[in-house]
Amino acid sequence: VQLQAFGGGLAQAGGSQRLSCTVSGSTFKLYTLGWFRQAPGKEREFVSTITWNNTTYYADSVTGRFTISRDNAKNTVYLQMNSLKPEDTAGYYCVAHRGPLSSVRVSDQEEYKDWGQGTQVTVSS
Repeated sequence: VQLQAFGGGLAQAGGSQRLSCTVSGSTFKLYTLGWFRQAPGKEREFVSTITWNNTTYYADSVTGRFTISRDNAKNTVYLQMNSLKPEDTAGYYCVAHRGPLSSVRVSDQEEYKDWGQGTQVTVSS
């Protein structure tokens, strides 16, 4: 499958942004979808995942501020980011895994075969 991310850009601390990612293919509803991010000089880290049956998982750093959702009719996954902080500044990558993932594996980037090109989010203080 191919993934293409949209959204991102410059935001002020405390503000909001929404990322979206369209996924090609007719079996979108079978995929586990997620977002990872990577800040300059830092390792890539898990942000959030949503399963085929809409179970969601979040990194502790974004819990309560970010919301992941999916629209199977539009082959799109979203990441609504509220109360943004400067430390949220990073390149954000949408990812896809065909089939289910156990809760212990959803944050492992090695589980995701398909990656989007990334979109930059910059939060100013």
